[in-house]
Amino acid sequence: MSLTNYVPTPKFEEYKELFKEHFVMERRDGIIELRMHTLGGDVQWNFELHRAIWQAFQTVGADPENKVMILTTTGDTWIANIDDSSFSKEEDDRAYYSYEHMYYDGRRMLISLIHDLEIPTIGVIPGPGAHTELALMCDITICSDNAMIVDPHLDLGLVPGDGIHSAFIELLGVKRAAYALLTCEIIDAQKALEYGLVNEVVPRTELSDRAWKIAERVNSRKRTTLRMSVPVIRRPWKQRIVDDLDGGFAMEMHAYMCDSPEHRDDIGTKTYERAEGYEEEDRKKGIRIASK
Repeated sequence: MSLTNYVPTPKFEEYKELFKEHFVMERRDGIIELRMHTLGGDVQWNFELHRAIWQAFQTVGADPENKVMILTTTGDTWIANIDDSSFSKEEDDRAYYSYEHMYYDGRRMLISLIHDLEIPTIGVIPGPGAHTELALMCDITICSDNAMIVDPHLDLGLVPGDGIHSAFIELLGVKRAAYALLTCEIIDAQKALEYGLVNEVVPRTELSDRAWKIAERVNSRKRTTLRMSVPVIRRPWKQRIVDDLDGGFAMEMHAYMCDSPEHRDDIGTKTYERAEGYEEEDRKKGIRIASK
């Protein structure tokens, strides 16, 4: 008998409760779904969620009962708003927040997604929003037919260096990525499929069912074979992270300290106003008006 014991692995019911302020978690037959939310509705990007994402990825990845992960959001957007009350804290100590919450937490989100989750991941984009790298860097990505993918960093006065650049360069190639990042190009669902950003475009009402159906098919494989397939598939993402993730974040934070932009909820008014199918009130929310 061993002289020591294993440290207990957190149980699903425990971490489901621990992360409930940021995620609604559901698990069936080893398939775990994480739905990001803010106060039960559409996600508002904030420091607290920034940290909770990588903490959740590490926790989910450490639980051997999890076999496939679905990552999505609650509501009809991806991340289309910013919680001004959270980001306003950065003015108290820009140097502290630029490292502790933006550089460290921001990097850990993607590092944990690629390295700590040794199970297949499915990103599900239910509508328009920013920071889609979290879904695009999943092993499989599907989106609704009214989704829009955009990196609004330059429209907001920020360097596009905190992960979306890695996703765009890897999936779009250098020229298309440069255009998308420099012009804050709004890529609709069909163009995202054509460009290879997503695997499938699905009607919004059928999106969740389709994600679970894909997960069930993937989950039908034997456990060890499935888990050992993941590092084979993820090798390009691991190399991409090594090549440019840290540098991109460092450049964004350097420019942030030099030019002192503010993180404010201008995603809708500064970016989505250029998209067809939007009206003024909906631009502020970043919610597309579906064509009838």
